[in-house]
Amino acid sequence: MRQITQEMISALAANATAAVNAKKISQKGGFVRLEASADETFYWGECTGSGSKNYITSVDFLDPDRPVFRCTCPSRQIPCKHNLALLYEMMTGKTFSLCEVPEDILEKRQKKEAKAAAKAAAGEKKEKAAPKVNKAARVKKLKKQLEGLDLLDKLTGELVTAGLGTMGGTALASYRNLTKQLGDHYLPGPQRLFRRLVLEIEAFQKDGEDRRYDAAIQVLERLRSLSKKSRAYLSAKVESGDAEQDDSLLFEELGGIWKLSELIELGLGKERPRLCQLAFWVLRDEAAADFVDTGCWMDLDTGELSLTQNYRPFKAVKFIKQDDSLFGVVTPPVAAWYPGEGNRRVRWDFDTGRIAPYKAEDYAAVLAHAAPALAPEVKIAKGILKDPLAEPLLFRAVKYDAILRGEEGVLVLRDPAGDTILLGDAPGMEPTTQRLPLLPDASLWSGNALLGGFWYDRETRRMMLQPVSILTDSAIVRLLY
Repeated sequence: MRQITQEMISALAANATAAVNAKKISQKGGFVRLEASADETFYWGECTGSGSKNYITSVDFLDPDRPVFRCTCPSRQIPCKHNLALLYEMMTGKTFSLCEVPEDILEKRQKKEAKAAAKAAAGEKKEKAAPKVNKAARVKKLKKQLEGLDLLDKLTGELVTAGLGTMGGTALASYRNLTKQLGDHYLPGPQRLFRRLVLEIEAFQKDGEDRRYDAAIQVLERLRSLSKKSRAYLSAKVESGDAEQDDSLLFEELGGIWKLSELIELGLGKERPRLCQLAFWVLRDEAAADFVDTGCWMDLDTGELSLTQNYRPFKAVKFIKQDDSLFGVVTPPVAAWYPGEGNRRVRWDFDTGRIAPYKAEDYAAVLAHAAPALAPEVKIAKGILKDPLAEPLLFRAVKYDAILRGEEGVLVLRDPAGDTILLGDAPGMEPTTQRLPLLPDASLWSGNALLGGFWYDRETRRMMLQPVSILTDSAIVRLLY
């Protein structure tokens, strides 16, 4: 019997509801017939359902990394709940009778192999021919972006001179219209930031909270810094005639979208990394009008902490599969890291990643990579977070001697050297600090490691740490999942 784990099913499911419903089908004995081929590449079952006829559901493991799911039910989800229920039958060790691989499946396999061979041949032919790059069009786009930066400088310059208070009333509507023009200049990144600035001012006008005004100032500072650095970057490329894509962080900051193949070509890829997800959360970004599914991962070989980010626009949310918590170690054939500092974004083809259950040595590797003291990590965080273009949180893993209760109920992390840092929730993040006292195991409060996000509290002018997960020698206890 092919080995199936709960982690694999959860990763394949379109959403958590599908996995739950599938488990119920399996537990209630929904299958009246189960069969599998002798080579364990093909499994199928006959399952009762809401229709007048039983559903025939199957999974083809000819390519173990890319199983093919089929079902006669009317659902458009792939895999559907019946496919997932079949996997639960396999996972729980149900008996499958032997069968031959059906002729129609063999024919589909042959067609798929022929298509793959033709695609590979076409790829080789295309690779031999030097791709034609329209440099003139690329340079024209760069010049258009520089024109857009002129508009951005005008907008931000007016605000710096007159103050953010001038954005009130009818001025907001005018700024919204001007913001749209940034999209016409291939600047979706600055456009999104300016839209966030407008939203913060609108919120400030409604509730009058200083934190809204402070947030708007931060966005304005980021816009000014982005414009200055981008102008120098784009001008240099135009003057030199070098329109080729490079590994500059500014490409994505301006709104560019990387392809996995491009990152690999730039030498940012790594073969068969061992990646372990330590936390997962979903945030709603009103300025970008999308949901962002974020996973925090550790490379078990190097200890680097990286982020996966799946963007689901509000308008298309029902068509894009939401990412989810993943429990286990993923080993994709190749992964690539985006340019930048801090927690670089990592990316791979999720359909090709093998998921293995945690082993004792995996927990040991996570702990081994955790920093032994706070002071060096705080210094690193300060150096990275002071850049206006940096993300507001820097995630690091740090060993601690104890988590303590301070005055007025505040929580403090103390490292083995006796240094401490206040624990607190960063603006915009889901709160986690007050979940620590709810943990049932008191041993988690001492002698472990903490995955946390360093952030700078502008109100108190001190570095803070938001707890995300507790790392032990036998578990990863998530506060975000």
